[in-house]
Amino acid sequence: APDFFIWGSAYMGIWELVLLALGLAMDAFAVAVCRGLAMDRLNVKHAFIIALFFGGFQAAMPLAGWALGTYFEKYITSIDHWIAFILLSIIGGKMIYEAVKPEEECSSISSRLNIKELLVMAVATSIDALAVGITFAFLKVNIALSVSLIGIITFILSFIGVMVGNRFGSKYKNKAELAGGIVLILIGIKVLLEHLGV
Repeated sequence: APDFFIWGSAYMGIWELVLLALGLAMDAFAVAVCRGLAMDRLNVKHAFIIALFFGGFQAAMPLAGWALGTYFEKYITSIDHWIAFILLSIIGGKMIYEAVKPEEECSSISSRLNIKELLVMAVATSIDALAVGITFAFLKVNIALSVSLIGIITFILSFIGVMVGNRFGSKYKNKAELAGGIVLILIGIKVLLEHLGV
């Protein structure tokens, strides 16, 4: 469909998409840090597989959300900007809450690379991206560019996260989630204000 290749409208340009992708990737980064912490020695092959799972699901989920949002778009066009704002604010707020609540230990994560466990983690860290994908249908972004950026940036940050966790422990995990949450809320506010003509 032609809409698949629409370039970002005034609501979300390339740099906003990059910021959004970075914000979304922070959950995966935090889990990847824990995976790295669980490794006795950095295993580059395992780090690549972890990053591939997280990046792949983080790209697939917004595509599914976009398809869902496109289907319902005609019914909610009058309030689409509010939906985008609310979804991004909820996701961002959840990430900020997870960042500031009492520290969770990474010790429950096994040092072995378990594909089933990895699959569950990849789905869990990409659920937020599904909701963001729904907002893409209202914002008329370039969906091909958007999902590619989200997938690639999540892959890179997840790979880095494994290395950071293995080398430095989990001290950067919460900071990343806090930054990601703030970015998503700010983008949601910008979308709403632009639609209201502010």
